[in-house]
Amino acid sequence: MLSKSSEYGIRALVFIQLQNWMKKRPGVVEIAKEIEAPAAFTAKILHNLTKHQLLDSMKGRGGGFFFKDNQSDLSLYEVILVLEGDKLFNKCGFGLKNCSDSNPCPIHDGYAHLREGFLNLAKTETVAHMAQRIRDGHAILNRAIPYPMD
Repeated sequence: MLSKSSEYGIRALVFIQLQNWMKKRPGVVEIAKEIEAPAAFTAKILHNLTKHQLLDSMKGRGGGFFFKDNQSDLSLYEVILVLEGDKLFNKCGFGLKNCSDSNPCPIHDGYAHLREGFLNLAKTETVAHMAQRIRDGHAILNRAIPYPMD
């Protein structure tokens, strides 16, 4: 359902939050390795997120990516809008351009329920909440071991 940009972007933001809680600012290479994504693609995604002020970065020694203020309270919806627009929340599940309530595709009604459910999840789930679940040992980021808290 999500594009690779959104998948990697969300994973990156969660990892950055976890690192920030440990007073660390991870760099692109570290983030890419942790989220199992290509470094150049990760850099492009992080640049886009920074450009749209969902994230901050600092160059040089002690630099890296970080959240300031309440940036990590951002919802999945906000991240997805920046990385792929709103098409995910509006497109036809059958891939038709002219699908609508008056001209429904074969899966129109059922897919509408899925889309609405995902929209609700995207608007209510936050980066901070997902990171908290990992930190508390209730979820994983990329491996089935607890996330270390220094």
